[in-house]
Amino acid sequence: MNKSNIAVFSLAYAPFEGGAEIAAREVIKRQKGLNFTVFTYKFDSRWLSKERQENVEIIRFGKGSNKGKRYGRVWNKIFYIFSAWQEAERLHRQKRFQAIWAIMASYGGIAALFFKLNHPGIPFLLTIQEGDSEKHMVLGKFGLVGFFGGMIIKKADYIQAISSYLKDFVKRRGAKAPIEIIPNGVDLELFGTGYTNAELKAARANLGLQDEYVIVTTSRLVYKNGIDTLIEAIAICKSKMLNMKCLIIGDGPEYKNLKSKVSSLKLENNVLFLGQISQRDIPLYLKVSDIFVRPSRSEGLGSSFLEAMAAGLPVIGTPVGGITDFLKDPSTSSGQATGLFAKVNNPKDLAEKIHRLLMNPELRKNIIKNGQLLVQENYSWDRIAGLFKNIFDKLINT
Repeated sequence: MNKSNIAVFSLAYAPFEGGAEIAAREVIKRQKGLNFTVFTYKFDSRWLSKERQENVEIIRFGKGSNKGKRYGRVWNKIFYIFSAWQEAERLHRQKRFQAIWAIMASYGGIAALFFKLNHPGIPFLLTIQEGDSEKHMVLGKFGLVGFFGGMIIKKADYIQAISSYLKDFVKRRGAKAPIEIIPNGVDLELFGTGYTNAELKAARANLGLQDEYVIVTTSRLVYKNGIDTLIEAIAICKSKMLNMKCLIIGDGPEYKNLKSKVSSLKLENNVLFLGQISQRDIPLYLKVSDIFVRPSRSEGLGSSFLEAMAAGLPVIGTPVGGITDFLKDPSTSSGQATGLFAKVNNPKDLAEKIHRLLMNPELRKNIIKNGQLLVQENYSWDRIAGLFKNIFDKLINT
């Protein structure tokens, strides 16, 4: 029996990945009865233009650079849109696609939209993963994504949103299709990795850690993630004589501004910028830390929080976007607490929440236990892939 073919449009894909692309990869590799063709952009000249991995063929457009930067000129993205669309048309004549899947209502979504308009009978699945502010999602950079975003949402036959917040957003944008909330998953085996005392001691020594409390965040260094608020909170904690180090894992356009803030607050000995770190190495940095913090200004879901929970860390976030789907603060929830909320743009409140978790071992213990249980029961990739299989079956067999 021939397997069904699905065309996937995603500006980025392996090996350069964010949360949305990791989710697509984890879901695809678990769909044993389907073949996928991923149309993506070639961000690095060293990557293959065509590559086969089990049940997926990856086709990359563009010449790339040797730096592997994700955010190139807008003209490169426009080139990707038309190249991906035309190549999908050519391959459709050869092997016939039974479904279209767009990863986000962005550049890949535009290519998928053009293909859908030419083949209205092929069912179109749209994944909504966006973590930007609502204003940015509506207007988009240079208006391009914003202009097409509404059309993409309205043309989708089925929409998968990673949070209740994003489900409500696409409804307001005119979605007519069924909308199902399926969050991103967590690699439970990876983030549940156990380390020996010797390994943890060596990792702490390499970071110059001694007997300090350790705060960690994994984050793209962009304004929406509120790392400036975290740095200001560390300064407040320091003023209260808390012996503390903060590990910032990630890179991005706000790096220079954040470094300048650290310098102006005289926190060079308290804040360590570790840069981009391999996903496989992140659990070790989580295990040597005491609290995970990300004071986001907007968030589609917040997979980094879930990964920290799986690793056994208590988390502090803000009540924005999709974070409220899984983070339950003991002061506002009648259920079991899975973390603490800090007010948005409020370093004083964040510093108070950090102090509270560090000084209250019973609260910390309960939050860790509840967080791990939540992730194990609801966010395994096998469970998420099974929910996607149900969607593909509906679309292909309708």
